[in-house]
Amino acid sequence: MNTSTAPFDPVALASRLAQAFAQGSRIPADQVFVADSAQAYAVQNAWVDQVLRRGGAVGGWKVGAPNNETEPNAAPLPQACLHPSGEPLGTPEAALRGVELELAVRLKADLLPGDRLPSREEIAAAIGEVLPVVEILNSRLVETLKSPPATKLADLGNHGALVLGAPASGIDPLTLDLTRLHTRLSVAGQEVVNVTGGHTAPDLWRLLAWLARHAQARGLPLRAGQVITTGSCTGLVIAEPGSLVEGELTGIGQVSLRV
Repeated sequence: MNTSTAPFDPVALASRLAQAFAQGSRIPADQVFVADSAQAYAVQNAWVDQVLRRGGAVGGWKVGAPNNETEPNAAPLPQACLHPSGEPLGTPEAALRGVELELAVRLKADLLPGDRLPSREEIAAAIGEVLPVVEILNSRLVETLKSPPATKLADLGNHGALVLGAPASGIDPLTLDLTRLHTRLSVAGQEVVNVTGGHTAPDLWRLLAWLARHAQARGLPLRAGQVITTGSCTGLVIAEPGSLVEGELTGIGQVSLRV
């Protein structure tokens, strides 16, 4: 039954999604109806409130866009969802196991632009590390990737986990260029992606500037130590349970995990 006529209750919806996240279960999308991105972000914020009340923290953010013209979208990532490369994830058997190789940055300083978009130089000055990551996509929704876009956004943008490779050494953030970034992704020993410039929205500084303003407006400003992953460079690949996933961003580093 579609609950779109029921009063919008972000706290209740966040509780349902967080419980499904913890249990590895799924909910029909029409039982967590979210009308638009504003409601989706309200659910995300309520989810973060619950994480913080349990003593957790926001460890990072994901940001992305389908192209350089469309407004980006974002989700805060609980610290418990961040894992070092090679660490066993304990992924539930029924998990989606979508994998995407991405470029991420770790902040060394808070990024607090207020209601303006920070400059490329301001953003670069706040970046302490550049690192390769693999985002594991999962869903708390029965319809998984076919769920309505706003509902997927409320579900932390289908986030499951973020696996962090070792940070690169000697990288000047101002030299980062997603249009020239060469990426390779292998699953179970088979190379599935080998591409240069595979990101659909390669204006990295636009994504990070938008996120800095967006996060602060939501009362969840970007803080030193947080990791920001900037969207897929490889597209989505579905891995079989137990598969070894290996990714490389040329000139930046490697990351691996077993799903």
